[in-house]
Amino acid sequence: MQIKKLTREIRNKSLKKVKKRSPEELSTSWYQEDLLYQGRGPTLFMILPTGGCSWALSESGGCTMCSYINDSHVENVPARDIIPLFHEIMDKHTLEEPTAVKIFTSGSFLNPDEMPVEARREILQTLGEIENVAEVVVESRPEYVNREIIKECCSYLPDKIFEISMGLESASDHTREYKINKGFSKKDFEQAVEIIKDLKSEYKVRSKAYILVKPILTSEKQGIQEAIDSAIYAEKAGIDRISFCPATIHKGTLIEELWRKGSYQPPWIWSTIKIINQVREKVNIPAIMDTSGFGSRRGPYNCKKCNSKLKQMIIDSNLDQIPVKELECDCKNQWQVESSFCDIGRSTTRIRY
Repeated sequence: MQIKKLTREIRNKSLKKVKKRSPEELSTSWYQEDLLYQGRGPTLFMILPTGGCSWALSESGGCTMCSYINDSHVENVPARDIIPLFHEIMDKHTLEEPTAVKIFTSGSFLNPDEMPVEARREILQTLGEIENVAEVVVESRPEYVNREIIKECCSYLPDKIFEISMGLESASDHTREYKINKGFSKKDFEQAVEIIKDLKSEYKVRSKAYILVKPILTSEKQGIQEAIDSAIYAEKAGIDRISFCPATIHKGTLIEELWRKGSYQPPWIWSTIKIINQVREKVNIPAIMDTSGFGSRRGPYNCKKCNSKLKQMIIDSNLDQIPVKELECDCKNQWQVESSFCDIGRSTTRIRY
């Protein structure tokens, strides 16, 4: 398949340029307000070093828009290195009120080849013993979600919410295979969600779906509608929360190659607002619009007059789960024209104000 070949070639070329960093250099954390299941609340975000996403390192080349593998150690990181770094992060932060802890590994937390079982156990047991840890959120591809592993993880967190976030990206199998190179089907995703749903009677386990806004080879109009349709599908499948991820241009990816050739632009910020506002009307579960990269050259962009203001309005909308209020700006007219056509070529001629 051509997309796999292109993605693999670009990935291999990119990995050769990556400057290898130690696990200590890759480990980091930050603390900010976010949306918890109970509403607004503090969240501790942490990145733990692993060997990186096994899908990205496979012959597939990984996903067309993702370069998180470049922020991993690439080689396996043993539990004896991960565990001290985790404890070092926890020692830096005092959790004075109910807090969510979100763990990122540039891959799948539930894959034992990426996150050693010993490290996973120590991390979850430790979090389970901290009174003010209210939620623990991890990421995983659906193939690593099985009943035994989820039960084991939840057993360490008897009174905490344990959320597994999965990159659905789109409700369209065609988009996921031919535009994103995701490597799994809706059936695979649905099986993982069913496992989580079945265990809700025993544990506080939850699921979240990441949805990509505007994959490659997608017009602005198509990107908006597909994101909305994917949110509706995710809710029907049994997902508990949705997080939209508007495309940004990661280095060493197929999406970057197309962007450099003038064949792709990230979505307008106006598009993300239309998506989140319509989803708030049509979907009953919490939905968040990620604002990473908003207003930057490689991210969702409107114009210098409204980028920052709209970004903050979306952040407030995420925290309060309310629609983004109307705002007028000169650049809105161009977006309205562009988003009314399906021709993907139109999305490459944008004038940046």
